[in-house]
Amino acid sequence: MSDYETLKVDLSGQNAIVTGASQGLGKEIAIALGKAGAKVFCVARNADKLADTVSQIESAGGQAQAHAISVTDGDQVNEFFDSITENDKIHIVVNNAGITRDTLLPVMSDEQWDDVIATNLRGTFLFSRAAAKAMMRARYGRIINISSVSGLIGNAGQTNYSASKAGMIGLTRSLSKELAKRKVTVNAVAPGFIETDMTSGLVEAAGDEIKKRIPANRLGAPEDVAACVLFLASPAAKYVTGQVLAVDGGMTG
Repeated sequence: MSDYETLKVDLSGQNAIVTGASQGLGKEIAIALGKAGAKVFCVARNADKLADTVSQIESAGGQAQAHAISVTDGDQVNEFFDSITENDKIHIVVNNAGITRDTLLPVMSDEQWDDVIATNLRGTFLFSRAAAKAMMRARYGRIINISSVSGLIGNAGQTNYSASKAGMIGLTRSLSKELAKRKVTVNAVAPGFIETDMTSGLVEAAGDEIKKRIPANRLGAPEDVAACVLFLASPAAKYVTGQVLAVDGGMTG
């Protein structure tokens, strides 16, 4: 049993969208929501990897669908939401899709900057805009944006990534003020160093040095992040909005 399953969150009858659900944090978050009873619409570009996420959710007794689309394509995003909301309400949206193109700013290419901003920030904007329209009509919703401690404190070699994640925090705080009266909450989760495919190279190269920067003296696990998302997605978090929850073992404490 995963740690987050002890939270006893019941999302039965709710529909959740998770972007970047094919691997890493997104996959763990999608599985957590599925185990809590939500029907999960799993979004990413890689259909084969999405199929594995859906399979794991269904094996645990949950419901899930795979949708292979680009989070940066406004037309695809709008068509996706139109197809879903034709028959279902959307209760939860987790904007998790993200990429890195790390290098020092003086040698960063336009493409390295644009790719990261497009996926991490534009993707969050497109999904949040579509979700906000549906949730305002329903007068209920949870939008949860997966930012990063890099968006809070910066990180050398990641100016593009840090800028995109800081932008997500600004979007979160502003949108929360726009939607609060409609009973729609908007929050961000800012993971620190979490062991995923995206961080495997960094951990292999400097794992011990990284741990020295973390008061908890360990890297986080995807389920540590999923547990926080599960709480923010639950009815119990109805009075929590516009917040940034750092899940970093005390790095920014």
